[in-house]
Amino acid sequence: MKYLIVGLGNVGDQYAHTRHNIGFDVVATFLQKHQGQFSVGRLAYHAEVRWKGKVFICICPTAFMNLSGKAVKYWMEKENIERSHLLVIVDDLATPLDKIRIKPGGSDAGHNGLRSIQESIGSTDYPKLRFGIGSDFPKGKQADFVLSKWRKEEEPIVEKKILAAATAIEVFASEGIGIAMNQYNNLSFA
Repeated sequence: MKYLIVGLGNVGDQYAHTRHNIGFDVVATFLQKHQGQFSVGRLAYHAEVRWKGKVFICICPTAFMNLSGKAVKYWMEKENIERSHLLVIVDDLATPLDKIRIKPGGSDAGHNGLRSIQESIGSTDYPKLRFGIGSDFPKGKQADFVLSKWRKEEEPIVEKKILAAATAIEVFASEGIGIAMNQYNNLSFA
């Protein structure tokens, strides 16, 4: 059983550990937990880990967010991974800061990374883990907000959520998306 775990973000030190790069941080934590290590692969940082008879192909695309779909399509085809075994970890303005939401499909909700994936694989029907980043920003400042670092008071919640999201990847693969949704979608990490 193979799974493609995709963390969305932008490459570059100026984007490291920002709200928009939470997908990178979750995948890095998952890899650390399983003694995996990234290497530079085609279109993405890439790592492979095995756990309980399952193979996790983990990628963080090396193109900017709005071109993420090329990497996802390439690795899905290369590793022969079906859409139901794809899990994309993405920042989400519409999800409160204290929440994560796992869904089997759904629109891109205006997210450029998800839109790129949808265009590349020709579907919105693939699992997503939406990591709530809050929406506490002045009108017209959305771009600045998503590219900003976490506030000091937010860091404890974010750290708890990153660990929970890394475990949710295991639940998704071992017990299925329905159980992962039941376990995580109603939790508050506040």
